[in-house]
Amino acid sequence: MFTHPLGVEGAELRPLEPWQADEFLAHMDRAREYAGARNGLPDVVRDPAESRAFLQAYAEKQAADAGRLYGIWRDGTLVGGVLFRTFDAARGVAEAGCWLEPSAVGQGLVTRACRAIIDWAFTERGLRRVEWHVATDNAPSIAVARRLGMTREGVLRSAYVHRGRHLDMELWAVLAEEWGERGE
Repeated sequence: MFTHPLGVEGAELRPLEPWQADEFLAHMDRAREYAGARNGLPDVVRDPAESRAFLQAYAEKQAADAGRLYGIWRDGTLVGGVLFRTFDAARGVAEAGCWLEPSAVGQGLVTRACRAIIDWAFTERGLRRVEWHVATDNAPSIAVARRLGMTREGVLRSAYVHRGRHLDMELWAVLAEEWGERGE
């Protein structure tokens, strides 16, 4: 089994797969209020069928080389995740994202997990650009983009609808040559 230690005691990154639907749903239940304030994921994973369908969709994306999904475990409990929401090897561009439940906030887990998947995308897959799309009021996610050395490229006005609200979306990105300059 693939696991990647995150440099924090008991924390690791692993693929998140359809057979883990019950564990994923339990995690979403713990994360629902916190993550749902900024992220639409808890709104689409509300029962066992939706949990399995979401994980199956990402398994199919991975099989098509169009996306990837990883869980963050702390002491054997799923506490968050990172993903390539989109992954286009032909164009050399992917969009990364993340979420956490409250028990895992402030431990550096998302930043470390994102570094691992972005490094893989650049060094193993040869991508040229990794993007980060974030609502302008999502300060924690913007802080992750900054810690990853991304550059804010602009604001897409009224580009994201979350729970009936039209939000502005910031576009952040890091290029392969910038990643290498930072020694990642």
